[in-house]
Amino acid sequence: MWADSGYTGMLVGWCAMALNLMLTVICRSDDHTGFVVLPRRWCVERTFAWLTRSRRLARDYERLPASSEAVIPWSMTMVMTRRLGRHRRRTGPAPARAPIPAQRAA
Repeated sequence: MWADSGYTGMLVGWCAMALNLMLTVICRSDDHTGFVVLPRRWCVERTFAWLTRSRRLARDYERLPASSEAVIPWSMTMVMTRRLGRHRRRTGPAPARAPIPAQRAA
């Protein structure tokens, strides 16, 4: 699992002990100034963008955090079903069509 540099500290050890996950903290080096693309950070940002497209996750409407956590699987299910349901462009030759019969003159 990847995390931003704001999640350093006890979280790394807690993830290893409680969740049996290896948390990798992606840090920005001090050599760079301005905007720097960090490795694997785009995966997290992209997922957050997908989640905030849901109306209920765009704002903090819920009273309890558990309610928001329950909406996240629904939102990701909607993202994946839309992605699976897309029509894909065929790369092979076009299918053969029957010729249109000539119309009779009346």
